[in-house]
Amino acid sequence: MKRFLRLYMIEQKLALRSGDMLIFGVAMPVGVMILISMIAGQKQAGEGFTYLESSFAALIAVGICASAFMNIPLTIADYRDKRILKHFFATPCSPLWILGSDMLCAGGTALLSAVFMAFVSVVFLGYRMQGNVLAFMGSWLLTLVSMFSIGLLMASLCRTIKSVNAVTTLVYFPMLFLSGATIPYELFPSGLQKVANVLPLTQGIKLMKAVSMGMNLEGVWKIIVLLLGITLICIIISVKTFRWE
Repeated sequence: MKRFLRLYMIEQKLALRSGDMLIFGVAMPVGVMILISMIAGQKQAGEGFTYLESSFAALIAVGICASAFMNIPLTIADYRDKRILKHFFATPCSPLWILGSDMLCAGGTALLSAVFMAFVSVVFLGYRMQGNVLAFMGSWLLTLVSMFSIGLLMASLCRTIKSVNAVTTLVYFPMLFLSGATIPYELFPSGLQKVANVLPLTQGIKLMKAVSMGMNLEGVWKIIVLLLGITLICIIISVKTFRWE
């Protein structure tokens, strides 16, 4: 455990030196939230909720999206390309340690994004959550872990920087723009909503929205089972397919 914590602390220090995640994962969702609040914050997005209430849970997912599909795969691929993982191979460090430490670092960025979003929304925009706060935290954590497992899978399967850049682009931007994370899902035409429903992040956002707005949670268990299944499958494949070089 001490060795793992030491590895995590080193990874965290390296992550804090990069400002990209702070811009795309923390500052960008808050900026979009302020913009939505100024344009249509109190307008009705659906029955019983406003665009501000609808966008809160969705924009919190931006921090998850950036951390999962940019931070984790690119970090692991960069280490593999620079032969850093090859040096790790000669140590007692296991693939689970490396993937776990990077997952914790990315989780710290996503948590910072969520806390900053909540602070700005509550203090400056007048947002108040209708649902249970603890239940929302649980839905956020489940969405976080499931998306991170997909990021770990990408990191394990992609062997080179070129391949991980291509896969990251193909995964990140559809997740960001078609899942309802930045553009409100309610504004999509029915055909595009069907396409968006295929994306795992869309289901996570639906779960967080339902909990945050105090909606009927009867059908939520299907989303929970889906996200848990994705998490389990992706983590198992990630550990099995991990390569040092």
